Amino acid sequence: MLRIYCPVCGLRDETEFTYGEDATVRRPDISETDPKVWHEYVFIRENPRGRHKEYWHHVAGCRQWIVVERDTLTHEMFGSFLAREVTV
Repeated sequence: MLRIYCPVCGLRDETEFTYGEDATVRRPDISETDPKVWHEYVFIRENPRGRHKEYWHHVAGCRQWIVVERDTLTHEMFGSFLAREVTV
């Protein structure tokens, strides 16, 4: 089981969270009309190995979205922060 650090609630079991998505992929602008752009955004993804950033939703806690940096091979956690603190 993973233990995820929520910046609001502290260290919690992964069962309190749901995985969101890759936090390094940027969603196309809502006005984008090219189906190829949306197809690539939804379906064409890398499967990273190693250190990676992910969105997680703390559904059984504070209900905040957080960004977690973890190693996808070892599940070692390197840190987390509130998703609303992400600057584009």
